[in-house]
Amino acid sequence: IYHLQGIISSVNQTGLVGANEKFTKWLQGEKTMPFGENNRHVSVRLIDFDNLENNSFIITNQYSVFNRETKIPDIVLLINGIPVVVGEAKTPFRSSVTWLDGAHEIHDIYENSVPNLFVPNILSFATEGKELFYGSVRCPLQLWAPWRLGTEDEELVTQLGLKEVGSELNELFKPEILLEILKNFSLYSTDNKNKRIKIIPRYQQFDGAHKILQRVVDNEVKQGLVWHFQGSGKSLLMVFAAQMLRRHPKLKSPTVIILVDRIDLDTKITGTFSSADVPNLVSVDSIKDLNALLEQETRKIIITTIYKFKDATENMSLRDNIIVMADEAHRTQEGDLGRKMRAALPNAFYFGLTGTPVNRLDTNTFNAFGSKVDKGGYLSRYTFQESIKDNATLPLHFEPRLIDVHVDKALMDKAFKEMAKNASLSDEDADLLSKRAAQLSIFLKSPERVSQIVEDIATHFNEKVEPHGFKAMIVTPDRFACVQYKEELDKYFPPESSKVVISTSANDEFEFKQKWAIDKEKQDKIVEKYKDKDSELKFIIVTAKLLTGFDAPVLQTMYLDKSLR
Repeated sequence: IYHLQGIISSVNQTGLVGANEKFTKWLQGEKTMPFGENNRHVSVRLIDFDNLENNSFIITNQYSVFNRETKIPDIVLLINGIPVVVGEAKTPFRSSVTWLDGAHEIHDIYENSVPNLFVPNILSFATEGKELFYGSVRCPLQLWAPWRLGTEDEELVTQLGLKEVGSELNELFKPEILLEILKNFSLYSTDNKNKRIKIIPRYQQFDGAHKILQRVVDNEVKQGLVWHFQGSGKSLLMVFAAQMLRRHPKLKSPTVIILVDRIDLDTKITGTFSSADVPNLVSVDSIKDLNALLEQETRKIIITTIYKFKDATENMSLRDNIIVMADEAHRTQEGDLGRKMRAALPNAFYFGLTGTPVNRLDTNTFNAFGSKVDKGGYLSRYTFQESIKDNATLPLHFEPRLIDVHVDKALMDKAFKEMAKNASLSDEDADLLSKRAAQLSIFLKSPERVSQIVEDIATHFNEKVEPHGFKAMIVTPDRFACVQYKEELDKYFPPESSKVVISTSANDEFEFKQKWAIDKEKQDKIVEKYKDKDSELKFIIVTAKLLTGFDAPVLQTMYLDKSLR
């Protein structure tokens, strides 16, 4: 009791998230005390996770809490006398009042004036009877999320007389689901400002992770496709699933392989796992290391790229408690590398996670990871429409900007013949030159066209983007076009307003490399500066880089001048 009271009273010194993290470890049963024979340390169980009926679950209203002043939240849920959920319910009859009013009261008023109430908190919720959103301690209101997993039990729904919100409340506050969120879905991480944050799952992450776990435990089907729309938190879904798989007693400490197909995504995924303090995590640098880990039957979470399987031998490990989760599963996991990996780990489970599955003859994500037992070929699906409805993704607006560059074919043919004649070109050479000159990229990069487009970008940016405090990205046909756009853009904005982010190759001219080459460290600095809304950097100009896995809330508009396929 002294330990727990000490954590509660230290909230003003350690901060709410820090105190909540310490208390959560006690609630999860991770702490020990010398209560055993001969003062042996034994686990302290404040909650019985195995037999739920051994716990007391009480929901109450008008719960009075005193710190420097008294506050009375609408709803508090207590487990074994410990307040773990706080809720605010606003009137459904005034259109000016929404769930946000209740969330604001919890986040900005209660968490600051009675922080002691939130030290043991699992989550908080707010509703006005039409929508229900929930969040963790200190979670910004724009990151609060709805809970949409349905329920068959309508008892609470009928009592409340609120159809959809009643169903969501009924499901979210089922003892087994609330305790599952506490035990397996409460993560603590460090954000890019070195601040401690608490992460709890969105419903699609909860559902997806559970379905992966269930499939492995059942051990009947060895694969599954998780199709969740981009930006819906697949990296965190993998963290939740990996931890659940590692903890499940039936699976006897499995090896979980997180598979990524590119270096930049490797960095992003590794960053997500590392910042969430996931135990037993190892990042693999070579096939030799990977081979050694598998031969030694290492029971850890291994992060590696698909390319490490390039020289893999057959039957590297025959164990059946190896689970592979492939990020961006639509890319390279289906060709020769994918076949090599499956031959190396023939008894492993394979789960593909993607926001964009591909269904073509040569590349088919459904064939590679989908199962016939799953409706539509996917184990779990979270669509673009659901993502928009949940405010997890913002809607996209496409606006064609037709630059009228007229091509006078007859005049051009005439001029070409004249030039070929004057240059004494053979028919063969004229033919070759004609083919090369007719490439689309030559047309796209014609100076007249680029200058018109950049003028249009400058006008649009000054009128529609910058006044709202946002920034832009320009996507060009190739690396040399990036430079062309940059030089043209400098006529309208100071040079420091834009940066070109491209890679250079060994075959590039020395001068080009010297001026435009960017290493990883330099790119990170540019990205960091760009994300700062107050910096002078307004545009990044790219052709292939930063188009996936690039999280920049300040980026509102993409000027796209690259062929879409």
